[in-house]
Amino acid sequence: MSDRDAFEQRPYELPPGAAEIILVRHGASAAAVPGVRFPLVNGQSDPPLADAGHSQAEAIAERLRSEPLSGLFVTPLQRTHQTAAPLAEVTGLEPEVVPDLAEVRLGEWEGGEYRVRAGRGDPIVREVFRQERWDLIPGGESFESFSPRVRRGIEHIAARTEPGATAVAVLHGAVIGEVCRQATGSRPFAFVHADNGSLTRLVVLENGRWLLRCFNDISHLSVRTGAAG
Repeated sequence: MSDRDAFEQRPYELPPGAAEIILVRHGASAAAVPGVRFPLVNGQSDPPLADAGHSQAEAIAERLRSEPLSGLFVTPLQRTHQTAAPLAEVTGLEPEVVPDLAEVRLGEWEGGEYRVRAGRGDPIVREVFRQERWDLIPGGESFESFSPRVRRGIEHIAARTEPGATAVAVLHGAVIGEVCRQATGSRPFAFVHADNGSLTRLVVLENGRWLLRCFNDISHLSVRTGAAG
């Protein structure tokens, strides 16, 4: 057989016209304490990072510092800004806020109440995951609201990222789960379990379609915290 008839496997390369978005789940945030509410921003819980979260943010920066990144995006909530800060320092990128990518709205359970109830095994939380619907929480956001705003947010980042380039977006667990759902056509909660500080790689093709390349990469983390809350 001649060399011209041999076709070896090659590493993945972005297709022509495509861009990559690395979705980073923010680092671990401060513990929720019954009776003590987190501050709110636009009606949403806004806790700072815990010590573990700052350690995860440093590990993220070390992991990504050698990649040729063209943009850095965060949400209005401070845990994404604090997670992005070490990466911004080593790359010189200025984070851009994308309001559409704020976490799913938890209605009456903002301020840390959701995490307290989840930790105590609240039956409504169990039903939320059984039916895979956030709007079972009183005042919680429906998919009719959540899904299109997440798509708008990712499309905004894609429009700001040149073909062949890679951007980083520091986001929230439910948001990353919804991006993965839209990319794969999965059931609603199939990807809501991303760990704090994990990396998920999304390719946005030239025709606008999304391709999920990697989910929940935590190989860079020495401090692990769970997917809940």
